[in-house]
Amino acid sequence: MLKEISGGVCAARGFRAAGVHCGVKAGSSPDKNDLAMILSEKECTAAATYTLNRVKAAPLYVTMDHLENGVAWGVVANSGNANACCPMSHENAEAMCAAAAAATGREPEDFVVASTGVIGQTINIAAIQAGTPVLAAALNADGSDAAARAIMTTDTVKKEIAVSLTIGGKEVRLGAIAKGSGMIHPNMGTMLVFVTTDCAVTHEMLEDALREVVSKTFNRVTVDGDTSTNDMCVVLANGMAGNALIEWKDEDYETFKAALDHVCRTLSRAIAGDGEGASKLVTCKMTGARSEESAERLAKAVVGSSLVKAAMFGSDANWGRVLCAMGYSKAPFRPERVDVTFQSSAGEILVCRQGEQVEFDEDKAKEILSQKEVVIAVDLNEGEESAECWGCDLTYDYVKINGDYRT
Repeated sequence: MLKEISGGVCAARGFRAAGVHCGVKAGSSPDKNDLAMILSEKECTAAATYTLNRVKAAPLYVTMDHLENGVAWGVVANSGNANACCPMSHENAEAMCAAAAAATGREPEDFVVASTGVIGQTINIAAIQAGTPVLAAALNADGSDAAARAIMTTDTVKKEIAVSLTIGGKEVRLGAIAKGSGMIHPNMGTMLVFVTTDCAVTHEMLEDALREVVSKTFNRVTVDGDTSTNDMCVVLANGMAGNALIEWKDEDYETFKAALDHVCRTLSRAIAGDGEGASKLVTCKMTGARSEESAERLAKAVVGSSLVKAAMFGSDANWGRVLCAMGYSKAPFRPERVDVTFQSSAGEILVCRQGEQVEFDEDKAKEILSQKEVVIAVDLNEGEESAECWGCDLTYDYVKINGDYRT
């Protein structure tokens, strides 16, 4: 049985974490952590996924190189600067790893490196180098909260989760922290996700599980249609739970993958709900499809539509925008069979049957759409497949936040 527990990335045995302020961004508040580290007592099997944006930040390339052997010991990450598309970016990403290694007694290649913040400005590597020994000294078994806050940019809430389950008669734990609020679109977004686990699992099985899970969680989140240059999702597994090594896609593998899916799905919803300026989480549940692929494409189009998002902000039951977005998704479906229902904690209301409007209570619809979490339930009435994607509404504050993000 899967149980949520406390501890974040430190819930798994053998992991410590920390977050400190070092002044990556000039003028930033000393109360805002901007440098984070996660470190394992033992070498970890490691796997990662990265943005599909052709423009990738230097930390991604350095991490790809460091994880080529499938192992790592820890993560060093900063907020306040993306270290992307700027002079000395690759050298500075390597310098972050070198500083982390010197402060912990490890090697630079033992570290995953990540950055998030403004693109195109050279990172203040001197501040990071000065802050890393302080960061390493602060590593502790209760440091997940500080690390989670250190990777936040425009996030309004920290994103952290941990779970416990049994695999092969042994208690296994997974923990994670994430950041993500804007510049988020399917195929990863401006998100950093660090997952730790004490499960014993091979690199091949860990990589397969991560890719399967990411495709149905983080790749189904959209906030604003922009795919970032910096996003990554990394899993570190140190095997300290003592379970029999997962090296085949057997029952233990499926149990582990289900736990990883729960962690990533929870964080996906948290990222979508904390979209820049957002006032509500919007979920599109697409059912009755001929294939999962077409259901996903249709659901992504709905939650990604600026007009749908604006309607959700205004609590306007403008269901025609839902069908419109589906229509340009390039996924096959029959409009004349589509039913649309709006749902929330205030109830549910059918607004479209077989592709046409039905009479409904506008006041009730507005009440339903005024809640913090709203579901757009679409039944294609064509098959047995389904998919769920997550987004948020589009508010005035999104423009305010991004209008002067750099300055």
